[in-house]
Amino acid sequence: MSTTPISAAADPISPLPADDPDIFELDLRGLRQRWGSAATRPAIGSEAMTGADLRAQKMGIRGQFLMEHAGAAVAAAVKAIAEATGRWKKGPILILSGPGNNGGDGFVAARYLARAGADVAVVLVSSSARPSTPDAARNWDRLDPEPGVARIHASSGLELRVLGKDIDRASIVVDSLLGTGVSGELRDPIRSAVELVQRARTAKVPIVAVDTPTAVDLTSGDPSDPVVQADLTVTFHRPKRGLITKRGAALAGKVLVAPIGIPLEADRG
Repeated sequence: MSTTPISAAADPISPLPADDPDIFELDLRGLRQRWGSAATRPAIGSEAMTGADLRAQKMGIRGQFLMEHAGAAVAAAVKAIAEATGRWKKGPILILSGPGNNGGDGFVAARYLARAGADVAVVLVSSSARPSTPDAARNWDRLDPEPGVARIHASSGLELRVLGKDIDRASIVVDSLLGTGVSGELRDPIRSAVELVQRARTAKVPIVAVDTPTAVDLTSGDPSDPVVQADLTVTFHRPKRGLITKRGAALAGKVLVAPIGIPLEADRG
């Protein structure tokens, strides 16, 4: 599988996911070993992660760069769990993406998965027909020419219920709906998308969450209502406090910590 090199000397962990095509041949254990240094860093919460991200961008690390590595890491993890469960290429991979940067990570993952040979359906779950951030919008547009990707816009609970009618046929469902900053009960269409993920899990479809299962607070681990329960969560840069609490860990499933190129200096704000 070919990738476009995305390079930076900012992070001592090398190569980063988008620069490392070999990760698409690794199983989950191999990915854990590959990114082991990231997993051994001290855990941080939501606000600290947001601060590190912002400081990294002020240091010249573009958000698009971080998103590319995050999406590549998610794609490798999705392929690994699909192969481990005998579901790789046994049905479409469904990626449910919110309008923000968490959704953008899902768009990038869709591109890598399609180029690895999977059939991918990406759903923009939003009242707006366009993602809400420039980086997410750019990666949404990049999916247009990809032959293995079907782009779908779902703006209502009804559309998501129709979409989920045959959810048991999906090989994997990816939750890239919401990342940090969730508080209170979810509202439609995100709420209906989470309920769709719950139905997929009931149908024994493996669930992979991006950064955090939607509605799990990355600092406390407390869930909102409704909440995603994942089989695997791919989080970024450092372990997250909320995912190692008792409640958070139960909802996150197995956790991989992937480096995405945030300099360690960006943690010192």
